This record gives sequence, C-alpha cells and structure tokens, in this order.
Amino acid sequence: MQPDLFADTRSRIDLGPGAVLLGGFALAEAEALIGEIPALAAVSGFRHMETRSGGRLSVAMFNCGETGWVSDRRGYRYQAIDPRTDRPWPAIPPRFLALAAGAAAQAGYPGFVPDACLVNRYDAETKLSLHQDMDERDHSAPIVSVSLGQAATFLWGGLSRSDRPRRHRVLHADVVVWGEPSRMVFHGVDSVERGTHPLTGPCRYNLTFRKAR
Repeated sequence: MQPDLFADTRSRIDLGPGAVLLGGFALAEAEALIGEIPALAAVSGFRHMETRSGGRLSVAMFNCGETGWVSDRRGYRYQAIDPRTDRPWPAIPPRFLALAAGAAAQAGYPGFVPDACLVNRYDAETKLSLHQDMDERDHSAPIVSVSLGQAATFLWGGLSRSDRPRRHRVLHADVVVWGEPSRMVFHGVDSVERGTHPLTGPCRYNLTFRKAR
C-alpha cells in the first residue's frame, strides 16, 4: 500500500503516462463541493443501477450534466434523460466545473469542459471492480475523479484486465486525472475504510467528470 497522501497540493504521484494523482488538490473547495450534493440528489436521487445480467451495482449513484451514464438490462450508455424521473439530469454546478477544469489543467489537459459528472456514494467496504471507461464517444478528453470523505483504496491497473493493479490510498480532496495514453487503463476501488469523516460521516463520495459526447 502507498504511504498516506497528506491533504496538500504539493503531494503528486505520477501513475503513468498522462495520469497523475493530485493529493489534496480539492481541499479548499471540498466542503462546498459536498454541500452541493444534497440539492442535486433531491432532483435525481441516489440509486443502485441494474446490470446487464439483472444484478445490482453496489455503489449508489446519480448524474448531473448534459448527459449521464446509466446501466440496466439494455446495457451501459449515456443519455440526456434520467430514466427514474423522465426529466433531464440536473446541471453540473459551476463550482464542480471549475474544480474539474483546474485539476485537468494541473495534469496537463487545459481547456477541459465535461458534459457529464457521475456522483458516486460508497458505503464502508463498497467495491468497484476493475473496469475501463469506454462508453464515452470522445476518448481524447481526460477523466477527472475527485475523492471526498472517507479514505479508499484506488486500484490502478494496465491496458489489459489481467495486468496486476497497483494500490493507492486516496484521501479526502485527492483528485486523479488520466488521459491519453492512459485513457483506457483499467481502474477500480478495492474498499472504503470504516470510520466517520467530519463532512461525510461513514461515506465516501466520488465525482467523476467526463466528456461523453
């Protein structure tokens, strides 16, 4: 396991070509970012989406933005309408957009303007298996992933599912950014640590920004 990453923008780990973990990058905005989540969830609430096989994703989630990622028996895709409400997803808050653009620029991707933000809520020991973000039409844009609340073990693999992943402990306000040539790297979350964070309680929130269209 990697040593703890102090909540400090001076902490930076290069994960691979075009990929970086920015320790504490979102610290100044973290409380305000978390404060936006209840209002967004009131429009499109957290839900455990269905998988192709009829199972249920363990991570609770919803989207904001012009389009949102959904999963059901029909498969994985992006769509502009929330299937639960039959209404558009809530807009990405300006504070979210500014943080995503700033982190992308810090990682070497200036001008990043996401059109989708997936808001994930992890409970203690919730896992997300290794996967690639491949449902987006635009694979030239980076992905920006913001961790808020409880610490978790982030898995960073390779371009093949069989590649052994490295484990990085991500803390509150850490941001991971990756793009070409690491855009299709397999990644996941092994576990969320038990405990109580002063801003999120026992949960970890993750904001994942993408250019999907």
